Amino acid sequence: MCNCKSGVKFGIRLLKNKLHPLSVPPTVHLKHGDMVLVRTEKGEEVARATLISSCIWKQFEKQGDLQEIPVIRALSAKDIEALDKIRIEENDAYDKCLKLVEKHNLPMRLIDTKYTFDKRKITFYYTAPGRVDFRELLKDLTQTFKRVRIDLRHIGVRDETAIMEGVGLCGRQFCCCSFLDNFEATNVKLAKDQGMPLNPGKISGVCGRLLCCLNYEYQNYLDAAVGLPPVGSGVMTPDGIGRVCSLHFLSGNVAVKLEDGRVKDFKGSEIEMVDDDVNNIEIAIPQAYIPDDDIEPIDIKELEDDSQSTTHNV
Repeated sequence: MCNCKSGVKFGIRLLKNKLHPLSVPPTVHLKHGDMVLVRTEKGEEVARATLISSCIWKQFEKQGDLQEIPVIRALSAKDIEALDKIRIEENDAYDKCLKLVEKHNLPMRLIDTKYTFDKRKITFYYTAPGRVDFRELLKDLTQTFKRVRIDLRHIGVRDETAIMEGVGLCGRQFCCCSFLDNFEATNVKLAKDQGMPLNPGKISGVCGRLLCCLNYEYQNYLDAAVGLPPVGSGVMTPDGIGRVCSLHFLSGNVAVKLEDGRVKDFKGSEIEMVDDDVNNIEIAIPQAYIPDDDIEPIDIKELEDDSQSTTHNV
């Protein structure tokens, strides 16, 4: 199936599983699932060709600067054998580099190792809390891997998760390695405004940062909160005065604790804010996550993005 004459389009997924459009010469005939050799900014890389629907291709074209990755050729049986050997050598290179990192006692965590198909370049991906002086490490690497260009690439913890891939709390593949092109900043306010429990296990991902999906529906919650009284405020209800203890954004209801201790839901249109002091009505407003005694306390603010969350250096 040729993508030039028939109008069929193909793409590939590289690191972080991001889909890139392919430029296929007329002499190369592809079908969905074929392994192809492509030329990228890192050199010659191998990827699996994926058939792209016309609607997705139109989205690529709408982005303006459509940068297609050129295909060199489809992989032969001999190329597949060479690729299998490269994968084994990548694992071996990872182990050697890890031993050198431990030898020099460097504050860095080795994540992955990648060879280009022509083995002219090897890239070591790592995370670190700050700048790392790897000059001595680089000297050892050049002695270990001769006639190969060495690239030590610092990435963020969110980039690491995107490379390693996995399944999230929702049961689906991580957003960062399926469809998410760019990371948006996240902070604890996103969780608070959506009424989520401030529990790290509920609002953070494998990367140790707040869930990317906290951004997806945030504006909807802001829109739903318009006209609703804030938590803690005093309100007059059909059953008397009370204090707002929680908001149900999806239904538009407001949970109010009344003076007799009952908690009852009311429509936003049924209540009215009052200036009277209602501090005599005590409600539980979550301030922070309090873990069990046998679990080390976690500062919720540590889950927010910082300079080491993502580097866009993958």
